Amino acid sequence: MAKSTDIASDKVGLHYRVAGRLAAAYIRFVFATSRVVSEPEDFAAKIGRLHPGVLAMWHGQFMLVPNINPNRLPVRIFVAKHADAEVLGQALTHFGMELIRGAGSGTRQRDRGGMQAFRYAVKSGEDGWTVALTGDIPPGPARKAGIGIVMIARQTGLSIVPAAMATSRYIALDTWSRFTINLPFSKLGIVVGDPIKVPKDADSAEVERLRLEVENQLNAVTLRAYALAGSDLMGATPRLAWPPGTAPIEKPGLLLKAYRLGTRALTPIAPIILRHRLKRHKEDPDRLAERQGVAGLPRPAGPLVWLHAASVGEVNAILPVITALAAARPDLKLLLTSGTVTSASLAAERLGTSAIHQYVPLDTPRYVARFLDHWSPDLAVFTESEIWPNLILSAAERKIPAVLVNARMSKRSFRKWRRFGSVSAPLFSRFDRILAQNEKLARRFIEVGARRADGVGNLKADAPPLPVDEVELRRLSRAMEGRAVLLAASTHEGEEAIVAEAHRRLAVTQPGFHTIIVPRHPERGAAIAAQLAGTGLRVARRALGELPTPETDIYVADTLGELGTFYSLTRIAFVGGSLVAHGGQNPIEPVRLGCFALTGPSRHNFDDIYDTLIQHGVAAEVTSADDIVEAVRSRADDPAAAAAFEQKSRAALASLTGALERTVAALLDYIPTDAGLKRAS
Repeated sequence: MAKSTDIASDKVGLHYRVAGRLAAAYIRFVFATSRVVSEPEDFAAKIGRLHPGVLAMWHGQFMLVPNINPNRLPVRIFVAKHADAEVLGQALTHFGMELIRGAGSGTRQRDRGGMQAFRYAVKSGEDGWTVALTGDIPPGPARKAGIGIVMIARQTGLSIVPAAMATSRYIALDTWSRFTINLPFSKLGIVVGDPIKVPKDADSAEVERLRLEVENQLNAVTLRAYALAGSDLMGATPRLAWPPGTAPIEKPGLLLKAYRLGTRALTPIAPIILRHRLKRHKEDPDRLAERQGVAGLPRPAGPLVWLHAASVGEVNAILPVITALAAARPDLKLLLTSGTVTSASLAAERLGTSAIHQYVPLDTPRYVARFLDHWSPDLAVFTESEIWPNLILSAAERKIPAVLVNARMSKRSFRKWRRFGSVSAPLFSRFDRILAQNEKLARRFIEVGARRADGVGNLKADAPPLPVDEVELRRLSRAMEGRAVLLAASTHEGEEAIVAEAHRRLAVTQPGFHTIIVPRHPERGAAIAAQLAGTGLRVARRALGELPTPETDIYVADTLGELGTFYSLTRIAFVGGSLVAHGGQNPIEPVRLGCFALTGPSRHNFDDIYDTLIQHGVAAEVTSADDIVEAVRSRADDPAAAAAFEQKSRAALASLTGALERTVAALLDYIPTDAGLKRAS
């Protein structure tokens, strides 16, 4: 049996050796029962002429690699250090190949033996061995050549030989590379491409050019191999490698059909649900019919763009888009929907005459149909993570193009969507385009079914500053009488106690220290005040018309629409939803108004933004009351840092902006000026 670079055959478990022997027998069986069509016809002779070389193929497409070397030329092949690869590695040893165990780290942080394997590969090439490896590196992106294969060729002086094998019958597994199991009794296509020479003195620009050439040549030979086999390459191609817009629109599976039937059956009890929410002040009594799809206003004539935002944060993000669309296309009519009373209040304050606001209907087929039939939008724009199956599917059935903007997807949500592909693919494939907050998120959307997704930035970085009531700001400033202030903004349940503990410690060394708490949900104000008063703190509530006095410890600002005013009162703010498992709130708002931002570790909703702000020195991460105390004290003791804040924040914000312009440009593409609107395909 052939050797391995770091594990002798007697150290490999018996089950791996048995599995490898069976896999080798299966590979021989596939080859023996398949009819070979190759380019060139004498592919084995071509491999011989180019030996030794660097044999390249795509990951997931190498099960039949032994058949490309029927003359048993000496070959050493890269195999990763994990169980699945060990089975295939053991199979390859039955064809005379030796193993180089290790792989590049790709996007992973841990060492996977890549450097050791690289050095051994270079030595193997210099000793006259052909070195075989995949062009792409686990865990992806698939079909994107890494730089390692070019560097091996540069170090050894060997040519890169792109190759591909495909069968007319196969099973493609749902892995990052769509690992393909070739089936017997097939037509087998084998293609060996032209060699790619890498000069030993190639500089970084030349190396990158050659990396792209390897990528293009591997795509070309793979496409040709599937054509020779008469099979569909797309079925074996990972979604991330599909050309934008070419993925199919998936049909709803059983789970989605069950959801639609279930929500249809629940329609008769929807009024009961709404009345229950009304008692809890979560619905507007004067506009309850809108939640059942009954329009509160007539549809205006002309092209209408419907934009949906869930709550206050999303409405704040979409308002500049509405303003920009209205400016770019004065003929457009704009409809904004949201689902909360607070977001409706914000819309009433800030929309003006540029758009109509309605409550979004509950996601039942009847209510959604009633809504869409009345408003008949020409374009549907959803924000962030608003995925309502009936809304999305019903819009697609009416040929209404749909775009998801400022799109985000947490790791947890990504795992769930991946697990339920029969739900995710039919929903996300119905968006004509997804504009994600970054490229990493765009890749997630493609992996769960999106046909086209691009990272364009976060709209919240382009939102205008929160409004500041100058009259109230002066009143509050007089009430504070120059006291040091910590603001805890958009707090969630469980965070107020941590902030209160930090306040106690700060007040010991800073007499008169004052803390303002602005809860994310103002209706919690009374409960927060009672909780803190029960611990001996002196509390005042804004909802009761109270102002802080010199004796007040904590001021609970349980009102709506005043966060900008409170940010303007202080130079440091803890941004909530981050010391509990919520994902954080928007840190751009405090920084734009001159506040150093503190966040807890749960900040995945704004990871990119926080990373940039922290890098520029205008934000910091805290994990406890102790950390908050230390951050407040260090800022108070460093007037130079405070003085430099304006310059740093300006640079940080400048590096984050641009999403608004890119988003509006993309949306306008679906609103042609003369030939009618684009329709969902």
